Amino acid sequence: MEIKRITVYCGATSGRLPEYEEAAYQLGRDIAEAGYELVYGGGSAGMMGAVANGAVDAGGEVIGVIPQFLVERELAHHRVQNLEVVQTMHERKAMMEELGDAIITLPGGAGTLEEFFEMYTWGQIGLHQKPLGIINTNNYFDGLIAMFDKMIDDEFLEGRYMDQVSVGEDLDSLLPQFMSHKPVAVRTYKDLQKGHRS
Repeated sequence: MEIKRITVYCGATSGRLPEYEEAAYQLGRDIAEAGYELVYGGGSAGMMGAVANGAVDAGGEVIGVIPQFLVERELAHHRVQNLEVVQTMHERKAMMEELGDAIITLPGGAGTLEEFFEMYTWGQIGLHQKPLGIINTNNYFDGLIAMFDKMIDDEFLEGRYMDQVSVGEDLDSLLPQFMSHKPVAVRTYKDLQKGHRS
């Protein structure tokens, strides 16, 4: 598949360990140096600021998408070349999904996980066919991966839906998986009922 822009989800805090912000900065650099544009949440603080700084410092193109109320709190990143100001968080998420050809999630808090899960479920029901990646810095997402295994074991999630998610330590480890990505076929509710009767 062709990738021109990569959307990155991450938070406005940096976490307890310096490795998290370092990984965000490096991801931004790697995206720019590989010739991709970065799409992110438009903020200047924490992981968001780090990933944008990495891309800008490497000469990359960056598109930030930020709600007006966060601009008014002086959280917008002023080094970013393209800042799209929207009115709501819902508009922000929709635009970030629309602009990106692939989506990567860095360590973050509840908001970051909410963004990831929205894109994950949208992929499940066929609203997009984009590959999703997780940067597992410091084994941050091991618990989430274990939770997915539990969902599969207890038959709340089909294992094939994990094919849309790639896990790696950096961009280089995710890109080969992105390039070979094949969208998961969408099943109907009737298909699910048949599966339970068989």
